[in-house]
Amino acid sequence: MDILKILSRGTKKSAAQNVPAAAKPTTKKVANPQLYNDPTRGTKRKRIEQPLPEQATSDADEDVDFFAPKDLNKVTSKEEAGDHQGPSSQSTAKQEPQAPALLDNDEVRQILKSHRLKFTLLSSHEEERAAKVKKSKKKQKTAVPAKSKDTKRSLYPQPLTSFTELRSTYNVSARVCSNLAKQGFRLPTEVQLASLPLLLDPSRALRSSADDLDYNNGIDFLAVAPTGSGKTLTFLIPSINDVLRRRAEGATQQEGPIAIIIAPTRELAHQIANEGKKLAQGTGVKIVGMKKGMVIPADGSKTDDEEMATQEDKSDGEDGSSGSEDEADSGDERTPKQQTTTKADILVTTPMMLLNFLTKGSISRKLPSVRSLILDEADVLLDPLFRNQTMGIWNACSSPSLRVTLWSATMGANIESLVADQLKPRTTAPLVRLVVGLKDTAVPSIKHKLIYTATEQGKLFALRQLLHPNSSSSSTVPDMRLPFLIFAQTIDRATALHNELQYDIPVEAGGSTRIAALHSSMSESARAAVITRFRAGEIWVLITTDLLMRGIDFHGVNGVINYDVPTSAAAYVHRVGRTGRAGHGGCVAVTLYTTEDVAHLKTIANVISLSEKQASAAATTTGDAKSSASEIDTAVPKWLMDALPKVGKDSKKKLRERGVESRRSRPGGGGGGGGGGAARITSKSAWERRKEHNRRGAIEGSKNRKKQAAAEAEAGGGEAGGGGGGGGGDEWGGLDD
Repeated sequence: MDILKILSRGTKKSAAQNVPAAAKPTTKKVANPQLYNDPTRGTKRKRIEQPLPEQATSDADEDVDFFAPKDLNKVTSKEEAGDHQGPSSQSTAKQEPQAPALLDNDEVRQILKSHRLKFTLLSSHEEERAAKVKKSKKKQKTAVPAKSKDTKRSLYPQPLTSFTELRSTYNVSARVCSNLAKQGFRLPTEVQLASLPLLLDPSRALRSSADDLDYNNGIDFLAVAPTGSGKTLTFLIPSINDVLRRRAEGATQQEGPIAIIIAPTRELAHQIANEGKKLAQGTGVKIVGMKKGMVIPADGSKTDDEEMATQEDKSDGEDGSSGSEDEADSGDERTPKQQTTTKADILVTTPMMLLNFLTKGSISRKLPSVRSLILDEADVLLDPLFRNQTMGIWNACSSPSLRVTLWSATMGANIESLVADQLKPRTTAPLVRLVVGLKDTAVPSIKHKLIYTATEQGKLFALRQLLHPNSSSSSTVPDMRLPFLIFAQTIDRATALHNELQYDIPVEAGGSTRIAALHSSMSESARAAVITRFRAGEIWVLITTDLLMRGIDFHGVNGVINYDVPTSAAAYVHRVGRTGRAGHGGCVAVTLYTTEDVAHLKTIANVISLSEKQASAAATTTGDAKSSASEIDTAVPKWLMDALPKVGKDSKKKLRERGVESRRSRPGGGGGGGGGGAARITSKSAWERRKEHNRRGAIEGSKNRKKQAAAEAEAGGGEAGGGGGGGGGDEWGGLDD
């Protein structure tokens, strides 16, 4: 028997060795954080000719890798030519440094196509120009309908091949470049490679591809890039550089912030401010995150305070003398308030917090000092939920030289048209859009998984399998490694799920301290403490709502679990974007769905399908096409895609605004159990819940009878303990209740 056990173990071990190991998530900083890099994409295939012996070395020298560090040996060709000249020619060459040479159009297009970067001009005046061209070509009537959807013009600006070019080519501060190097940034990501030249120096970036555009006063910019691709760093570098450039040029210092960054949540605003402070360390640029009660310099604020002060003086004093004395006293009291005015070069805020300050009092305040308005997660800031607040801040920035940049991983056509209409009467600067990869898709480094659980209890069972995987569930449940995030639809469901799972981790491993919940009903200090513990690795499983689905950067998250189906395709992209950031591989995104979710699943399945097509295309360039193809076949099967019903516009809108209606909390529907009916999160069966309810009812009825008997005994109306059936409607009604 012992020999058979040993042989069986040996057989299992050898069989396990033949199975290829799954990709494990890594916590090390990725050397190449770029998502797409296919050098063969966009190149023309030519017949390869054998070079002559004397030309072999020269042709090899001309083969340049634009993404490799600068090779000083290849730059010495001109210096060697200068060595044969006189010393006077060498001195003149040193006195007149030449500007870095621009890449030609073919090289630029090849680089942009290899990284799947597409620039489009969205300016309204450009559309009018295209319409005039169409009217002049009346003969080509058949070609007009085919091209009516693609009238926008493509641009090909110069790319940033290395962060060293920030100093040598675009004259970015040496301290900023040093801070970048200290943080370990070496190779720019796609959005950085494409955006930074255009934002730092549009005249140089567009010199060879758009000579007819008026970009002397800058451009308005809209970027659609995957989650975790480095968008925050991309808009912070130009903002800091603009402040330093204005100081170097000796511009008259104006009170008030020069740049304002708006984020939808306090957590994201706090994160942006921290990243900005690390990047601006030692430069003197002051980056401030706005808080409640903070006062910033703005036109109209002093006048408003004076009017309020005079109104108080008139109400307190009856004659002019008393009023003047009160006015002098009130001026002394207002001095500390004026001293607490916060001066910031770059202000990071949420829309409501800044708008409350601008509209406080009878006079609306303006921000004429702002030259740059940055909307992070612009699609939600311009959504009806935040649109009025964001537009109020936008209109308060009264400078005619205001430049606007918008950033997000998802951007609808309605948002683009809204931005174009808002910019049209204010500026003639071009509006340029950048799309990285396929629009509105997840990063290719994430493995997606859909798991059908039939019922709410099945979802809880599947979640526990993910927490405690075993050999029997390995075929259906993906291998997920801690830590990971769990998204629920509502605050009540997140709280109920935390109560259900808080004892699932053994005490030896930390117990309930390893699982936490985070949602908007918690205080700001409690939310900050949970995020700090999660970043430090003290919390392994964080249950949250859509509060954390946008922008928050957690480097070590290995997976995301959608316990409740996301309310839209954009919500899915942003939720799963909390993992697989900056090239972090081996990450998994699991979505649990029930019979009730089938009607809404088609939209998410389409996003997964597009994301996996990107992953297969990226794997083709690295030689992993076979392995990726097998994974794609099992993620969203074709039979499932064909069987899923189409989602109508009304259903999409209702789901986006309300979520799955049956999972919304109802008053008195189960207390901490996440609401009543299908919204309840518990592992107990209906019979167990009914039994527990009857037991609580029996205990409550017994207490009521004792209270009534005691009251009757004190009143002398009867014997204590006799006729104890006076519980009324609160008395226990038996097992059939």
